[in-house]
Amino acid sequence: MAKMVDEKSSGTKKPKKASSKKSKTLKVSNQIPAKRRREIEKALDAHSHSRPEWDRLTGAKQHRFFGKRIKPGTLRRVDFPLLETKLGDPWSTPVTVIHGTRPGPTITITGGVHGDEMVGQVVCSLLSQSVFTGPGRPLDPELMAGTVRLAPVLNPPGLARQRRYFPDGRDLNREFPGSESGSTTGRVAFRVLNELVNGSDFLLDLHTAASGRDNLPQVRANLAHPPSNRVARAFGIEVILDSRGPKGSMRREAQKLGIGSLTYEGGGANLADHEAVQIAIHGVLNVMRSLHIIPGHAARPKFRLLASGSTWVRADEGGLVDLFVGRGSYVEAGEVIGRIVDPQRPHESADIISPSRGLFICTANNPIVSPGTPVGHLLPITRGSRLIRKGLDKKTNRLIVSGSKGEPVWREEFEVEDISIDGEWSGGGVDAEWQRDWPESSEREHVEASEEEDAD
Repeated sequence: MAKMVDEKSSGTKKPKKASSKKSKTLKVSNQIPAKRRREIEKALDAHSHSRPEWDRLTGAKQHRFFGKRIKPGTLRRVDFPLLETKLGDPWSTPVTVIHGTRPGPTITITGGVHGDEMVGQVVCSLLSQSVFTGPGRPLDPELMAGTVRLAPVLNPPGLARQRRYFPDGRDLNREFPGSESGSTTGRVAFRVLNELVNGSDFLLDLHTAASGRDNLPQVRANLAHPPSNRVARAFGIEVILDSRGPKGSMRREAQKLGIGSLTYEGGGANLADHEAVQIAIHGVLNVMRSLHIIPGHAARPKFRLLASGSTWVRADEGGLVDLFVGRGSYVEAGEVIGRIVDPQRPHESADIISPSRGLFICTANNPIVSPGTPVGHLLPITRGSRLIRKGLDKKTNRLIVSGSKGEPVWREEFEVEDISIDGEWSGGGVDAEWQRDWPESSEREHVEASEEEDAD
């Protein structure tokens, strides 16, 4: 929504007074639309967290990965070739396997599915180092139960070129389950799914936003899939988006195998965003504590936003946009959140107006816009605004994400306020309405027009 002005606006509208009525604390299954609630309840009835092979009395057995044996209480780094080759480059990538002394779940953590997304690659690399794996450290195999597999980079050629896609122009996260005899990227997907993901109990896939935007640290998971619901809540941050995942994504295929899966999104492409890295490490360790892989209590945020829909904020004019908000900004309906100028007409500008009260989970960082270009992805807030405001930075009016300022205060599950955001994802997926990348001609013919979530 835009408003044309001839000179600088005098400022933004004052925020409306928050309602003093406190929303009730409800369970997740009661916080989302009725249809999804029924799906979750049906799945939960058939789900059990107990697994005979996790029985601590049986003792840990050797863990096998790609033909290698890892003894209980040890760490091993395995060279994992992504392609089956006799000649040429197999695109080997390192996988760190940490096998505990006691039985427990196997959790796989992946980064670098897209070569230009650095946050997951940094997180997995840091978690593989002695500062986390050494004696007495969080991932000390002598103190662990179960197994952790860390794969920092699943797109080595993309990382080398700082490109999102594989050399054949395909997006790895749209090629699952892949094929042994398919395209290059499809063959990589097949091997990753069958050799790395399969055999896991849980999958944490770490991402950033695609080029041209910046994501508020958030979790995406299918809340109707019980083990995915469990790890999404255990990650311990405020924003959870209820999403099945796009077709061809690793997360969606892992769910079909019964693997509890989530996608973490934080920061932007080609940036090792420190805050997004810190929150991801906090979340990964939080999940491990929740699953009793490592000692300690899982931290929980004061509230969770459980979203099944959103609102898009678009430019109605063309030119260069100056956004006054960023990821995590909390805005009121009618607030001026940015201004568009055209250097060809320097005497004119157009204000961008927020269509509703809400929280920005993603904002554009590419200033060039045309009419209809999205500049922000907004979660509309109709309840819980008073509680959300308490979680904002007073200077910037942005959400302070749990884990971004050190270890948060521990609290019980019943102390967490769950706030539902009803609706649907426009276009069928969380990021379906974002403008897609501008790939080179060699890539463009392979990019599917039906992508549901560009960043996932």
